[in-house]
Amino acid sequence: MAQIYARKKALAAAGSVLLQAAERLRASQTEAARNRASVPDFHIELLRLRQNWRLKKVQNSIIGDLSYRTAGSKFMQTGVFEVTKAEDDQLDKASPPPSPSPSGGPVLPKPLSALRVTVPTELQGVAYIMVLCQKDQEDLCSASINLLGSSPSTANPDMHWQQKLEAAQNVLFCKELFAQLAKEAVQLQAPIPHMVVGNQIMATVLPGIQLIIGLCHSAGSDKKNKDGSTSSLPPKSEHDHVLEHSLHQLLREVHHKNTHHPFPHPSSGPIGPSKRRCIAGPTGADRYELLELTKSETLLEQIIEQAQHFFMRLRAEYVLDTIAKEVKDPLIISHWNALNSPTQSCVKINILTSGYDSVFRTSLVIHVSSKSLKCVCRDGRVMKLSYEPQELRDLIFCQIYQHQISAMEKLAKCMGWQFLSSSAHLGLGGVEPLGNASSCLLASPMGDRMISVRCEPQAGIQVGIAHSPRKDFFCGQLVKERKWENLGGPFKEVRWDKMEGKNFLNKMELLMASLTSS
Repeated sequence: MAQIYARKKALAAAGSVLLQAAERLRASQTEAARNRASVPDFHIELLRLRQNWRLKKVQNSIIGDLSYRTAGSKFMQTGVFEVTKAEDDQLDKASPPPSPSPSGGPVLPKPLSALRVTVPTELQGVAYIMVLCQKDQEDLCSASINLLGSSPSTANPDMHWQQKLEAAQNVLFCKELFAQLAKEAVQLQAPIPHMVVGNQIMATVLPGIQLIIGLCHSAGSDKKNKDGSTSSLPPKSEHDHVLEHSLHQLLREVHHKNTHHPFPHPSSGPIGPSKRRCIAGPTGADRYELLELTKSETLLEQIIEQAQHFFMRLRAEYVLDTIAKEVKDPLIISHWNALNSPTQSCVKINILTSGYDSVFRTSLVIHVSSKSLKCVCRDGRVMKLSYEPQELRDLIFCQIYQHQISAMEKLAKCMGWQFLSSSAHLGLGGVEPLGNASSCLLASPMGDRMISVRCEPQAGIQVGIAHSPRKDFFCGQLVKERKWENLGGPFKEVRWDKMEGKNFLNKMELLMASLTSS
């Protein structure tokens, strides 16, 4: 029994030793797995870096490039960065034990990385392009453009390598874009010269309206000014994604032209036009057309044209909305085209009377370009207007009163009345300060009643009635026959504000109906 008890005791001691060893092995494996999960492997991180950025090995170092040179960029600023392996002591410093937050919420640990990316000092920090439009020192609109729409306002030295490279590429993009715009601003010969002062470009869009393009760059939060204060960026406005997309397209076109050159002409060839051009005759392109084909707009010119079109569209919208509020009869409905180009838009205007839209409506189309307006009327007339909003206002008022006369003609035909004459630009009466007066003359089916309508932008609508035969006709020495009494008497003005009806055509319908039945 003693031997059996001794064997059991020895087996229990050996089993406890094995269990302790297994527990230690399990704990070490768990800790190793936790360390592998928190600190990624260097080669795996390097593989992820190569998937998004260009890398090459130079001797014993790894060099990357974040510039746009492979896309055709010729910007002199280098975009080279260096990739090194983060040391163990740096990882230990980067991952201190989390301290409890004062608010009591959970503390998010800093992301660890086995890579350390070093970018040039010129590309560190935060940068964006500020676009501002001013009129008489008053800001009309502003926007900012950068690759990172929600980038932080200050540079963070502990950010991840992906965010660090994206921020550096954003700085490079903003600098290249501003350098290209500044170069074109100096070379262009505009009626009002463009000015480049420091990190600002000032260009005149329309008389009294200036376009200011500025480069805002903060090299980092650790740099201080002479007085010891920390450098900071100006207040940032909302990020404009449409303007960013447009500028990306324009800069991409510049890169494409740098790499895709036209084929060289042959060194030996006939002098003068080719035989095919000589045979073409009148349809062949002349020298002026060939020179126009060789011209191309610069990046700054396209931006200025887009800004000009933006303000022309705003002015047209303001004029149309103001007239629609002022004029209740007839109704003015504007339909803006949803698909427009950056420098061309279109609006269709329908002028109609409530309740009589099936009788007649006036439609016109206005093409809004960068510096002018082109109006295409229903009858095919094409009128070109300048950038002054008063010209568009005059045109709309003329169309309104011409609509009243044309709708009156259609309504008279429906009522059986005769449309005798009309004039869209009446030369009688006082000169109107805005637009022109229109008039028409109607006769009843029996010919014994006549209605005269005069539409003026200033005085409004005037309606007169004449009766035939005249009740106050008396034979005299010169006019002895009674037949002359059928010419009708003088027109008597109708008190238009006392007439029943909700609009002009409704009142005219009631007036013609009462004159026909009487």
